[in-house]
Amino acid sequence: MKLISRNVNWIRAWINKWTFFEYLKTNNPDIIWLQEVKAKIEQLDESHINEIKNLWYEIYWNSAVRPGYSWTAILTKIKPINIYYWIDTTWLQLDKIETDEVIEENHEWRVITAEFENFYFITVYTPNSKRDLERLEYRQIWDHVFLKYMKFLETKKPVIFCWDLNVAHREIDLANPSTNKTTKTKPWNAWFTDKERFWIQEFINAWFIDTFRYFFPEKSWAYSWWSNFAWARAKNIWWRIDYFLVSNNLKDKLKNAFITPEVMWSDHCPVGIDI
Repeated sequence: MKLISRNVNWIRAWINKWTFFEYLKTNNPDIIWLQEVKAKIEQLDESHINEIKNLWYEIYWNSAVRPGYSWTAILTKIKPINIYYWIDTTWLQLDKIETDEVIEENHEWRVITAEFENFYFITVYTPNSKRDLERLEYRQIWDHVFLKYMKFLETKKPVIFCWDLNVAHREIDLANPSTNKTTKTKPWNAWFTDKERFWIQEFINAWFIDTFRYFFPEKSWAYSWWSNFAWARAKNIWWRIDYFLVSNNLKDKLKNAFITPEVMWSDHCPVGIDI
């Protein structure tokens, strides 16, 4: 199977250029997960929906309460057994703060879980800590709850999840780590703070595999997001913040992991795995 993830940063822009359909035809992913679609399914032209269906994809769309914000979607040629549009907290044993902050009072609809016969597949758009770190505390609560959710699902069957994580894990995952590190005099650089990096390491410690680093443990200059300023993409100066993680017991089934920076029409590029 070929599985692909992309933060599209407004799906209609990619669709209206028709390069979206060219991409699907050329790459033929079995499942493609999209983050930041920023549109309801009703806002797509009927011709575009029919084009997706003509390529044998089923469509699952998760629209948030706040218009044009966040939102996720799945296109899949493999019919899921179940689709869940939020985090099922029934068995997670959350405390009140976790429940209030992440579940009951939040309507950003960042997660879709697709259950298949032999695995769960989850796409997630992780909360951004913001440049001034105003959402860092919330983001840490979110990461803690999401890790609990992944480990709970893993008790049933293996897990594959892809996400715009909004953090670079290691120094090798961004072009300028020295200017973004947490220090005593500069603790505020979002997307590379010690607190943000701590949580992705917690996923690794919990026996989830960063699939790209599994195949390319020391590959540098492999990024998935570029700023729109100062020709950052042309210079390849930015960050790897889009990830595929899988349960450890799927390790032997992994065939490849890839990042495709040549694909345009978003500030993120597609990332994926063959499994």
